[in-house]
Amino acid sequence: MANSFQMVGIDHNQFQPLFSLTDEQLQERAYRRCYATENPGYPCRVSLEDARVGEELILLPFQHQPADSPYRASGPIFVRRGAQQARSPVGELSSYVTSRLMSVRAYDAAHMMVAASVCEGEATATEIQACFARNDVVYIHLHNAKRGCFFALVVRA
Repeated sequence: MANSFQMVGIDHNQFQPLFSLTDEQLQERAYRRCYATENPGYPCRVSLEDARVGEELILLPFQHQPADSPYRASGPIFVRRGAQQARSPVGELSSYVTSRLMSVRAYDAAHMMVAASVCEGEATATEIQACFARNDVVYIHLHNAKRGCFFALVVRA
């Protein structure tokens, strides 16, 4: 199907060494160690899953849109200890996305935003497919619409 998609988590290798730092060393970088106190509520951008209650995470700023474009952007993300980079099954979204109000942001090859919408989580797959029906859309970023945090990269499958 031309509009098939896949969510891709952030590469885990850059984050795992952070868990060996002390809280003071993390704070020097403006990072914070925390523990999930509810589920959902601590979405890991590597595993594309919500942390279970009691799981250790690092909250840190992350440049999720590093392209040389006016849309270059960064924001806070959670990463779970031991998380591995996830790829969702093609055409599927987990409750990680479907249980939240989502912002869908579509970009072209020049990393310019060419479409955007806000939708209830259950409608996110339909929004993604509509964006990928456009020939100019190369990739999509999902964001939590309430807090604005980057959630996941979505690519054509």
